[in-house]
Amino acid sequence: MTNPKRWVMPPRSGLSGSAPAADPAARTGSAAAGAAEAAFALAETRAWVERAVIGLNLCPFAKAVHARRRIRYVCSSATDAEALLEALCAEVRVLLDAAPADIETTVLVHPFVLGDFDDYNDFLDLVDAALEALGATGIAQVASFHPHYRFDGSAAHDIGNATNRSPYPTLQLLREDSIEAATATFPDSAVIYEANIATLQALGPVGWQALQAACRRDAQASGEG
Repeated sequence: MTNPKRWVMPPRSGLSGSAPAADPAARTGSAAAGAAEAAFALAETRAWVERAVIGLNLCPFAKAVHARRRIRYVCSSATDAEALLEALCAEVRVLLDAAPADIETTVLVHPFVLGDFDDYNDFLDLVDAALEALGATGIAQVASFHPHYRFDGSAAHDIGNATNRSPYPTLQLLREDSIEAATATFPDSAVIYEANIATLQALGPVGWQALQAACRRDAQASGEG
């Protein structure tokens, strides 16, 4: 999902945050309640990948990785940026230590921190620095998704923002080799972006809200939460 490849590598420069909304990271409760909420967040995120990313074909590359069960889903219990950065670094190590046939990409959901998009967007600079410190620059990269994602110059309710709007704040870890192999099949990657915008415009805000509701129902039906 991103301009040429939004699911693979969304652009970050020039992003603007939307008005702060209710912070999903601000909810608190017992350890058991927290575990249940984390499980529900993962279930809803899986449903979003299946219904939006794959179902709407926002990323032509995601379907094969999903079908081969090469996506690792992780929910972080972090409640501050420092703990989230530690979790991210740990997942980068897991990804790079694993064979691509086992884990090609990792979806790290963090529902308890960085619910504000401006804070989330600022955090991405720390992510880049962490990859460099781990010696992973040029080997792995991180794609960004958020419930309030907003591209620079777009209105808060522009349907085009939905390409990167996940149910919860999310960081996707990707292998550079996988990105190069995937994008080689799409020399004119702008076609993906244009197709995504057309798809979302046809769906419209009401259709997008219905899809989000369906993802929540899927998570509820899974028995999580």
